[in-house]
Amino acid sequence: MDLSFTAEELAFREEIRNFVANNLPASIRDKLASGRHPSRDDIVNWTRILHGKGWSVPHWPVEWGGTGWSAVQLSIFQDEIQAGHAPESLAFGTSMVGPVIYTFGSQAQKERFLPHIADLTEWWCQGFSEPGAGSDLAGLRTEAKLEGDHWVINGQKTWTTLAQYADWIFVLARTDATVKKQEGISFFFCDMMTPGVTVRPIQTIDGGFVVN
Repeated sequence: MDLSFTAEELAFREEIRNFVANNLPASIRDKLASGRHPSRDDIVNWTRILHGKGWSVPHWPVEWGGTGWSAVQLSIFQDEIQAGHAPESLAFGTSMVGPVIYTFGSQAQKERFLPHIADLTEWWCQGFSEPGAGSDLAGLRTEAKLEGDHWVINGQKTWTTLAQYADWIFVLARTDATVKKQEGISFFFCDMMTPGVTVRPIQTIDGGFVVN
């Protein structure tokens, strides 16, 4: 079995490498090359550059901004992003909630959310883990109850990475307490500006504020 890249794949690698070298701002490259974390503006800036090229969500369906690249091309792209000291895409949007929306969402939800994830005009964070419900996610205690025509969510999430920047959060909440704990859990989109939402930063051992 020959696992070497084809001539076309090598040319593709060169295209990606040259694009990163010529378009990634030097300030961002130098920051990541020295081991520092990108800022919110760094991630947004680079995402917008990739979006202008049509590469911000290459793994998505073509109709929603994907490239139609093969698995090998996607792997090469990821390799060159990392090798070039460019920021990774915001996975909460591009790899987590985005695929849920384009796979299971309504047409209205796809049209409302996917373009803003692709160009990072809306920042998403993840509302899964809780105090006492991390690796055992089925132990979550956050509840959602239908009151009239809207849901009321009560609970606490933790380890919520970069929530201080987020416009939206996707939340797992228990909607049926009568079934076994692995069931009766629903997936909600929640505007971070919703009344009652409070974000409290948690300082980590390195002195940073990444989780909330």
